[in-house]
Amino acid sequence: MEIDLSESFKAYDVRGIVGASITAEAVEAIGAAFVDVLGLSGQDVLVGGDMRPSSPEFAAAFARGAAYRGANPKMLGLISTDELYFAAGSLDCAGVVFTASHNPAAYNGIKMAKAGAVPVSSDTGLFDIRDLAQTYLDEGLPVSTEAPEGTVSEVDVLADYADYLRSLVDLSGIRPLKVVVDAGNGMGGLTTPAVLGDAILPGLPLEIIDLYFELDGTFPNHPANPLEPENLRDLQAAVVKHGADIGLAFDGDADRCFVIDEKGDPVSPSAITALVAVREIARAKAAGEETPVIIHNLITSRAVPEAVTAAGGRPVVTRVGHSFIKAVMAEEGAAFGGEHSAHYYFRDFYNADTGMLAAMHVLAALGQQDTPLSDFAAEYEPYVSSGEINSEVEDKAGAVARVLEEFANGHDLNPDHSGVVCPPCHPALENCETVVSTMDGTTVTATDGSFWFNLRPSNTEPFLRFNGEAVDRKTMELVRDGVLDIVRNNA
Repeated sequence: MEIDLSESFKAYDVRGIVGASITAEAVEAIGAAFVDVLGLSGQDVLVGGDMRPSSPEFAAAFARGAAYRGANPKMLGLISTDELYFAAGSLDCAGVVFTASHNPAAYNGIKMAKAGAVPVSSDTGLFDIRDLAQTYLDEGLPVSTEAPEGTVSEVDVLADYADYLRSLVDLSGIRPLKVVVDAGNGMGGLTTPAVLGDAILPGLPLEIIDLYFELDGTFPNHPANPLEPENLRDLQAAVVKHGADIGLAFDGDADRCFVIDEKGDPVSPSAITALVAVREIARAKAAGEETPVIIHNLITSRAVPEAVTAAGGRPVVTRVGHSFIKAVMAEEGAAFGGEHSAHYYFRDFYNADTGMLAAMHVLAALGQQDTPLSDFAAEYEPYVSSGEINSEVEDKAGAVARVLEEFANGHDLNPDHSGVVCPPCHPALENCETVVSTMDGTTVTATDGSFWFNLRPSNTEPFLRFNGEAVDRKTMELVRDGVLDIVRNNA
């Protein structure tokens, strides 16, 4: 069977269908290329995997390839993605975790990190690994002349990971909280008892009600993708049924965390970003930092930079994507970073993303006061968001051009309401003007702050992604519906 690795190597990781675009033979070649491209012969290389049925086989195949080229694989066993980042940072070793994150059971993939948890992306060697692995796959692995074949050993990092996270956020003194956690049969079923429960460390004032903690990569209950609203329904119902204070949902590899309030309503990742940012600013200031930097991508709510500025920090906007966020985190020495997709990055976690640490910050903030989460989180959600909406469009550039042309011509976004055009989109915004940014896709912002929206093309699918926000629901809906009508006209 011929494998074309360009089908599974994406901009930030490797992801494909097991037995079709990713096989054990291909993974062995990738392991060898990983060692050669990153110059790891004679060094330790960390190898772990999630609960997917193919992960153990793939981890073993990667280790064979890495050892053949002279590296010493350290097998981590079952791990979450943020456990890999912890291990790569604390042990100062390069490593990989086999996971396809929130993708369906038929998929698996690889997330890679250099020593210190520095990401490996298309800009930092991922495609070089792909090309060399393709050569090895097609022509066979060469004999290593630089070092003898490496040795394979095992190491367990779960206890150290849990202990380290506990050292960053002290939950021991908070008021008792009832917490429902939906692990979606993913790795949160392993990490939650270790960090928030008493499986390894002393118990906390948390009553954990578990949903789907059994590790099962076939996902028998629902897909481990909390970004899709239907996958939160069981958690929402359980929070209300048990009278819980909060609900937490992790994705398959447990590097993202979504939050549900006591009413069963989702708390937006932007609100969580703002909440955690304020806490991290206070923490950095207490340590003597004058103006801590907080990173956020351009899709997060305008409430994020406003909260950061009000707390005495400096907000820095970046493109969407973990490699961009991590790079800017390192360049700016930022204390924290957040994305609309519920990825949260911490300087104290090697600039890497961890949903568990973000969840701990939310629990600490909630448990240190008596206000219910719905009221507490509302302080960080003053605007109305559309959420991300995909439109299947072949000519994405043409669709964006039509939107910009219509805006320039005063397009009527609400034909049934005489005189409502965009700009201004709303009768109260008669003199509305907009500015356009092309940092990541195309962002149109009303200069009076009444709304903004972004159109960003997918790199891998025929989708144009819309995200928007406005000062009230009526304005948001007018902008959303009007722009989508333009985008999908002649799509």
